[in-house]
Amino acid sequence: MTAVRLPDGLPELPEGLPRRLPVRQVLCLLPLLLVLVVAVRHRSVLAEGFGHLTTAEWPWLVAAAAATCLTWVAAAFTRQGAVVERLPARRLLATQFAAGAANHLLPTGLGAGAVNLRFMTVCGVPLARSSAALALYLLAESVTRLGLLLVLLLAFPGALHLGALVPAGAVGPLLLAGAGVLCAATITLLCVGRLRTAVGSFLRTALREARSVHARPARAFALWGGSLAFPVLQAAGLAAVGQALALPVPPLHMAVAYLAATVAVALVPTPGGIGSVEAALVVALVAAGGPVAVATAVVLAYRIITVWLPLLPGALTLGALVRWKVI
Repeated sequence: MTAVRLPDGLPELPEGLPRRLPVRQVLCLLPLLLVLVVAVRHRSVLAEGFGHLTTAEWPWLVAAAAATCLTWVAAAFTRQGAVVERLPARRLLATQFAAGAANHLLPTGLGAGAVNLRFMTVCGVPLARSSAALALYLLAESVTRLGLLLVLLLAFPGALHLGALVPAGAVGPLLLAGAGVLCAATITLLCVGRLRTAVGSFLRTALREARSVHARPARAFALWGGSLAFPVLQAAGLAAVGQALALPVPPLHMAVAYLAATVAVALVPTPGGIGSVEAALVVALVAAGGPVAVATAVVLAYRIITVWLPLLPGALTLGALVRWKVI
């Protein structure tokens, strides 16, 4: 068997053996492939959504796009607030943009979590503390989203017709199912020794990290301020699209509908909530008093702006960050 001569500095390979593609190069191309697959699967939704954009009032669409861009800034603030170490600002912001694309290509939360976990470890934060920071971020985001929803529901009790969202007699079974899942998780934790030890160690690390972060006012402000700004900006984007398409629902009621829909689909493991978020948003906007046809148009246009337009550049950014070893 003869040898194949490679460029200077590289070892020779036996003739006939395939050259292996570097893993990092494969990872750079993978996001683009996933974007293509997702786009092909949802091509009818894309076509209809772009059709609605052509009939909308452009100033409001620009406002929705601006609110979407600001969500990445809010996410960057929150991520920085979750760790004591100072993270490089430009790379942190680029990572949030790329994490948004990853979040729409993988089951909800996993893509962004993996990207940010890798980014923090590359920046020198130990894996245990990076995981604790990720958990703190998720906790802050969940608390502020639920708190904002409750405040708005108290301020505008008639914003949603809850009977359209929750069928009669469904509350009891839902609560029982939630209690059953919680009990099963608790029993599993108590019975499996290794799992109990691992969870206990993680909780101790997370509590230490939370105390360290809240001992610094700037970090605490970034954590909670960014967590609050993130859903506010998302809801503002939906309200702007609703104004662009003349949805006859007050903007604050649209914000309530958005928060209620996103909370409802938080446990649905679909990539970026694609499919489930659209359905929940349409139902919530109808429950807020919007016509079905206009509500559907608003949701499709909103998801085009917030998901589909940033998806390709976000995937390209993700591939570049992998290639440059930022993540």
